[in-house]
Amino acid sequence: MPKPEHAPGYVPNAAYTQADWDAVSDNPALTDAELGQARRGTDGMPPAMAAAFRRGGRPRSESRKVPVTIRLDAEIVEAFKATGPGWQTRMNDALRRAACDLDAA
Repeated sequence: MPKPEHAPGYVPNAAYTQADWDAVSDNPALTDAELGQARRGTDGMPPAMAAAFRRGGRPRSESRKVPVTIRLDAEIVEAFKATGPGWQTRMNDALRRAACDLDAA
């Protein structure tokens, strides 16, 4: 089985043992009766929660995004990336403002 992928920035830390994790866990152990009532998937969920899980994915956007391939100056891309997470959205907003300026001209 392949090794699971971790979130960006994850660093394994051998300093923590299972006993350490157990000491800080606030989840009580399940009883045999609770385990017997457990259902897989959405079967045991309230209807609204089950519907949200079945729907899955991101909420639909009001404006549809179109995947494109574009070649930009490296300095432009790096400047946007340097602003941190959400840089693609900020780039989209800058392009939208530029398009509005073109329409106004």
